[in-house]
Amino acid sequence: MNMNISSPAFSLKGKKGLVLGVANEHSIAWGCAQLAREQGADVVVTCLNEKARRFVEPLTVPAGITLVTCDVEQAGELDATVKQAVQQMGKLDFVMHSIAWAPLADLHGQVIDSSSTGFARAMEVSCHSFATLAKLCAPHMPQGGSMVTMTYLGADEAVPHYGLMGPIKAALESLVRYVALELGPQGIRVHAVSPGPIMTRAASGIDSFSELIDNAIQKAPLKRLVTPKEIASLSTFLCTDAASGMTGQTIYVDAGCHAVA
Repeated sequence: MNMNISSPAFSLKGKKGLVLGVANEHSIAWGCAQLAREQGADVVVTCLNEKARRFVEPLTVPAGITLVTCDVEQAGELDATVKQAVQQMGKLDFVMHSIAWAPLADLHGQVIDSSSTGFARAMEVSCHSFATLAKLCAPHMPQGGSMVTMTYLGADEAVPHYGLMGPIKAALESLVRYVALELGPQGIRVHAVSPGPIMTRAASGIDSFSELIDNAIQKAPLKRLVTPKEIASLSTFLCTDAASGMTGQTIYVDAGCHAVA
């Protein structure tokens, strides 16, 4: 069967979306928001705080994208963000969650040495915030929709230097499956996208990240890193009607790293 990629099924025209986690022009979240806008969606994006706004606003203003600040560790901010997005757009058809954080002391050390406080904060920001986001957004998806979050191969394999974030991302991937089960009857589809390593602000906190990148290139069948546009292409596809029969999956866009021992 021939599939026409110009078909409305592959478009986000008329859809409304919320994208969390833009830090700068290199952010996965920005690539996703930018492509969604190009595909015809109305989009609201978030950055962490007013300090981050000065890096993000020069991107969003020319693109006609609304920017709001949202720190998921601050009580009520995520709720207020969802309400603002819905007030502006009327509903939500898709949400993309691209936020992850852990205290550097815990991230750079051994997992067995991680503090309970650091572990809990990393879990709240990087994992449980997606559950909260799903709860807040689901009532505003009357015709169903899509929810996408970002993970990494370190959830499934013990990747040197990835440390604490490995167990956190493993929990996130499990959460995706349970949220997919719970929200499926409402027509809401839920996925985790697992990119290969790229240089983002969040990734820069990982110890020996350049070594991780070199290993990924060597291991990948395509012998290269993926690009932010390739990650955005997969993520936005999952929010289109063309992906209507898919949910509960972790989908890799990593030049094939996950397939090689």
